[in-house]
Amino acid sequence: MRNFLLALVLAASAVLAQDPYGPDHNTTSIVGTWSSGTQQVVPGAGFANPAQEAFTYPKNTGVGYSFSDDGWYELARYRFLANGSHPDCIGGTVVWAHGNYELFDNGSIVLTPLGDGYQQVQSLCADNSNFVQNYNETELFASWRIFTDVTFGPKLHLFQFDGSPVAPLFRLSADPNMLPKQKLRNLAQQVVTTTSDGLVTTETLAARKEEREERRAAPRQWGWPW
Repeated sequence: MRNFLLALVLAASAVLAQDPYGPDHNTTSIVGTWSSGTQQVVPGAGFANPAQEAFTYPKNTGVGYSFSDDGWYELARYRFLANGSHPDCIGGTVVWAHGNYELFDNGSIVLTPLGDGYQQVQSLCADNSNFVQNYNETELFASWRIFTDVTFGPKLHLFQFDGSPVAPLFRLSADPNMLPKQKLRNLAQQVVTTTSDGLVTTETLAARKEEREERRAAPRQWGWPW
C-alpha cells in the first residue's frame, strides 16, 4: 500500500510538471506589475530614468517585474550585497532593464533584454565606490506559478534555471507599469576602466562626467546614497 501511494504522488507530480498552465496553480495571467516584499520596488518612470542613467531609490530593497500582453517586460531591482570576508564592506546594486519575454510549453520563461539596461554599483570599501555600467543579462526561469493569496491576491512565484525560488512577487496592478517600449539609453560613448582590485567596469561618458561633478561639489560626502 505504501508503494502504491508513493506511485500516485509521483504520477501527480509528473502531471503538474507537464501542465504548468493549469488553473489550480496559475489563477491569473502573468500580465501586469509585480513586486516583492514591501512592494516598494516598482518598474517604470518612478524607478529609473535611462536617458540620464539615474535612479529614484525606493524605501526598501526588492525586485519588481512588469509583463505586457504583447511580450514586453521591464525589470527593477534594488539589493544589498554582503561580504563574508569583510562584513563592514556592504555593497549595493540598483538595476533597470527591459526587453522581450517568451513563455515556453515546458513552463519556462526567457527574458531577453533590448540592450539599453544599466545598473549602479556601490561599495563602502572599493576605491571606485560608485559607478554606472551596462546591464543586459538574459534571464531564464525554469518555471513559474501564480497562486491566489487570501490576503494579497495573486502571487507570482518564479524559479531560476537551477530551480531555486525568487522572492514571491505580489501583483500591484493588472496593467504593466513600463517605460516606452524602445531603446531609451545612448550607448555610443563608453569607457572601460579597471579598479585597484582588478574589477573591470564599463561606464558611459555621461555617468563618468556626473560622478566627477558630484565629487567636486561634495568631495567629503561622496558615497552611500541610502
